[in-house]
Amino acid sequence: MTTAAQSAAPAPGKPRRRPWTPSQIVLTLLGAAVSLVFLSPLIWAVFTSLKAETEAVEVPPHWLPQDWTGQAWSAMFESGNITNWFVNSLVVSVCVTSVVLVVAALAGYGFARTEFRGKGFLMGVVMAGLMVSPAVLGVPLFTTVQQLGMVDTYWGMILPQCAPAAMVYILYKFFQGIPRELEEAAFIDGAGRWRVFFTIVVPLSRPSLAAVGIFTFIASWNNFLWPYMVTNNPDLMTMPNGIATVMNSYGIQWAQLMAGGLMAGLPLIIVFVFFQRQIVAGVAHTGLAGQ
Repeated sequence: MTTAAQSAAPAPGKPRRRPWTPSQIVLTLLGAAVSLVFLSPLIWAVFTSLKAETEAVEVPPHWLPQDWTGQAWSAMFESGNITNWFVNSLVVSVCVTSVVLVVAALAGYGFARTEFRGKGFLMGVVMAGLMVSPAVLGVPLFTTVQQLGMVDTYWGMILPQCAPAAMVYILYKFFQGIPRELEEAAFIDGAGRWRVFFTIVVPLSRPSLAAVGIFTFIASWNNFLWPYMVTNNPDLMTMPNGIATVMNSYGIQWAQLMAGGLMAGLPLIIVFVFFQRQIVAGVAHTGLAGQ
């Protein structure tokens, strides 16, 4: 009896697990139901991509394929230039993210820590950029890119996406929350402005920089309008533009469209799975800095 009682007792120092309360059970079931609602389009896309094209357009539709086939996936690789689309999206998104991180970090730090003539006016210009829709700037940006001879080039797709006012403002508010005493101590030790920025400010800003980089990468990867406007070369199409061409004289190929959409969304899912902690930490730190 003593041995059985000792084995049933919790280990010393280990807290006893409390039974779930009714409110916890209700919230868990509610969260599972909401998650299922959000995941249902993804599940539908997976099942549709594994159907034949004739079965994908049947009415009424059904969830599970009657004949499981990977025809849509193989057709995407055979008929479409999906490898080039994927590489183009990766090149554009990585370059845009890298440039945005450098520009937004330098601009945000400059606004937060330096005083210069016209600072208020320039900050007002940045704030005004938050209120202007990117679609409104499409025509003047295209005219500028055309005059510079960057139509149908990587630079034409990359450079106009490299000055988002929102990212500058996010890092500006975060830099304002960094204690000035850390920088002043470094100045007393003889460090210059650039050394302080790279050795003190940047390491402290990793959560916000990670969040800005991830949000920029996702926005650039999903951008359809600007690459569609600035390039007509099929070899330079990005994933959203290439997937939009998955149709023939009989209409849209739904199974292939779902397969292409899943391939386009796979990198974003991977980014979120591996960097979700940085996303949450970056949003939390940015919110605290803005208070």
